[in-house]
Amino acid sequence: MAADAVQYENHLDEKEARWFAVYTQYKREKLVHKALVEKGVEVYLPLRKFTRHYTRKTRVVELPLINCYIFVKITNADYVKVLQTEYVLSFVKFSKNLISIPEIEIDILRRVIGEGSLLNIEKDTYNVGDKVEIIGGELTGLKGELVEVEGQKRMVIALENLGYSLHIQVAPELLQRVA
Repeated sequence: MAADAVQYENHLDEKEARWFAVYTQYKREKLVHKALVEKGVEVYLPLRKFTRHYTRKTRVVELPLINCYIFVKITNADYVKVLQTEYVLSFVKFSKNLISIPEIEIDILRRVIGEGSLLNIEKDTYNVGDKVEIIGGELTGLKGELVEVEGQKRMVIALENLGYSLHIQVAPELLQRVA
C-alpha cells in the first residue's frame, strides 16, 4: 500500500491578488520595496518613525515594524518575479504552506502605524489577562489581551497569520472590557 502524498496549501490564485509575507535580507526591506514597486508589484512596508538625537543634529528615521518582512499583494503570475528580486530570501511559509494574509490584518498594520503616539496610563481597574477592545482613536475596534499593568497598560493584538503579536500602550479611557 502506497503512502498518501502530503498535500500542502498554496493560496496563490491565478486572478485574485492576495497578500503574502516575504522574508528579506537584514536591513534590506526598503531596497526590496523600491525594487518591487519598479517591477509593478503592489507592496506594503510598515515603517515606524523614531527621533534620533546625535551630537550635532536630530534626525527622524523610519525603521520597519517587523524586521526582514515586507508584504506583497500578488497573483500566481507575480510569484517568480518577487522571488527573483535582489535581497528577497523567500516567501514566509507556515509548515511548508504558502498562506495568504487576510486584507483585514494588513489594514490593522496600517492602522497601528498611523497611531503614532504612545500614551501614558493612570491607575487602572483592569487585570492582566483581561480581554479588551480599543474604543477610541485610530485603532478603534481592535481587540486583544492586557499583558502588563505596571503604571501603563499594554494590549496584545495577535495577528495570527503573521505569527507575531504587537504590544501597544493604550490609555485606560480608550479601553473597555470584552465579554
